[in-house]
Amino acid sequence: MRLLTEVSDADRSLTRKAAHGIPAQVGKVLSAVEEGAQSAKLWWGAAAAMAWWGGWRGRKAAVTGLGALTLAQLTSNGLCKQLAARPRPPKEWFPHDEVDDRPDSSSFPSGHTAAAVAFTAAVTPAWPVAGVACAVPAAVVSVERVQSGAHYPSDVAAGAAIGLASAWLTRNALHLVLRLRLFS
Repeated sequence: MRLLTEVSDADRSLTRKAAHGIPAQVGKVLSAVEEGAQSAKLWWGAAAAMAWWGGWRGRKAAVTGLGALTLAQLTSNGLCKQLAARPRPPKEWFPHDEVDDRPDSSSFPSGHTAAAVAFTAAVTPAWPVAGVACAVPAAVVSVERVQSGAHYPSDVAAGAAIGLASAWLTRNALHLVLRLRLFS
């Protein structure tokens, strides 16, 4: 119980700091990147670019990234949000109107973060340069989810964990399928 209390206290403190400590102009940039990530548009666009210009390596990175993203979204939005029912941070903590645009679904976990981390972590082993390029918007999306009032930091951390697990499962499932095809 003490750990939950400490996490809750840290969530409140870090959320308030993000709400008030990030300058308005930076918040606008964060919001623009997050808007691009809505409905996974940013990641689908990145996958298309990888597949188009990256040859075999790019296509492998794109397919693996989209597979991991799909698994992460199903896990975070389709399963975990249905079970958790955690309220979003209180609106009065935020000095901006972005808090009015947040969804009504459970705060826990961050589906945006799960998708961003899953895509990035799955792409990186196949094409490290593309993974590094994806890491920047993935980090921006994660910070924005707290700054905008959509999530607590622990929601973002849980989303990142789901994303990493989804990437690992997707990469290993792909390797298993490729091995089975080679030996059949």
